[in-house]
Amino acid sequence: MRTAASSFPNPVAGTLDGADRLPTPKVLARRAKQRRQMLGIIGVSYVIDAAILLLYAQAGTIPATIGPAFGICGLGTVACFIALSEAGVNDRFKDHYFVVPQSMVSLAIMLAFAYLVPEVGILFICALFVVFSFSALRSTPRKTAIAWTAMAFGLAALYLLTDKPISMPHQTHLERFVTMLAFVLTIGRCMFLGIFASSLRESLYKRGVQLKEAYRRIEELAELDELTGSFNRRCIMRMLEDEIARAHRSKTPFSVALIDLDWFKRINDAYGHPTGDEVLRTFAITVFANIRSIDRFGRYGGEEFLLILPDTPHDVACRILDRQREIIAELDWSAFSPGMRVTISAGVATLAPNEAPDALLARADCALYTAKARGRNRIASA
Repeated sequence: MRTAASSFPNPVAGTLDGADRLPTPKVLARRAKQRRQMLGIIGVSYVIDAAILLLYAQAGTIPATIGPAFGICGLGTVACFIALSEAGVNDRFKDHYFVVPQSMVSLAIMLAFAYLVPEVGILFICALFVVFSFSALRSTPRKTAIAWTAMAFGLAALYLLTDKPISMPHQTHLERFVTMLAFVLTIGRCMFLGIFASSLRESLYKRGVQLKEAYRRIEELAELDELTGSFNRRCIMRMLEDEIARAHRSKTPFSVALIDLDWFKRINDAYGHPTGDEVLRTFAITVFANIRSIDRFGRYGGEEFLLILPDTPHDVACRILDRQREIIAELDWSAFSPGMRVTISAGVATLAPNEAPDALLARADCALYTAKARGRNRIASA
């Protein structure tokens, strides 16, 4: 039974916000939340590296001031980016995550400290893996190329233009432990970023599914009459043209019927428009429940409806419509208002060779007027 109610290369780099549209307050709030989340993770990463530097200082490898200095530089830049984000500056740019600027700043900090304290240079080289793994979350091919080029030139300058011995401390047991810890935490952060990227992809996928469902619903609503749930005029007329073309090609019988609710204006005047709307809905549901799966039913206009009957010769179409007429007349309409009675009239027309849709509908319309002229509550043939 039918019812009236039915009927990038980097996947995380793409967002559903739309680059060319003005973002809504909800989108801006979501962006700001995501930026706070990402900057918070960056800040935690700087704190981890600063703590490792303090352990190296405890081992006597580097001065004790290096760890705090690194933490201040890193957290200071994070604070600056947070301030820009909260002020809404980021939203003025297409790259509202500032992927390239943040990557360049982090690269500069790592290379500067690798130059200043080459004794623990391996830590800052490892940190570059974290920096660029994080940048890849919101990167595009162009941004990736820019960041990779800058990193390549920076490392070339560090290794080829200086004689600094970029070392991996391992002389004492504590140094070996701290170096091992640096590797473990670097790999752990990269794995965490992979999990974070996976969650972003999952979130993006879910939003995509929701959008597809919303688009499907919009398309469905665009085809349906809001009041009755039947196809609207634009949709039913398109279906009529398609079915007529198919009937002409296959040389199969094809019929249509224009159906009108008798004295519907009187129903509206006597019982009110809300009751009239309920009558239309009940009529449409009843028709849906008593037509074949291949038939198509839509609102032609006002209280007139069009029923498309593929593969149906004229006599069968007339029998189908007469059965519909009997069902409608036999319904207990008094549930809406005592004494109410609703009937229908219909004009049936069968497609002639090479006949156009307009001509077929005109014949069905003439038959409908004939049914009305003969007293209504009847079926007339074109």
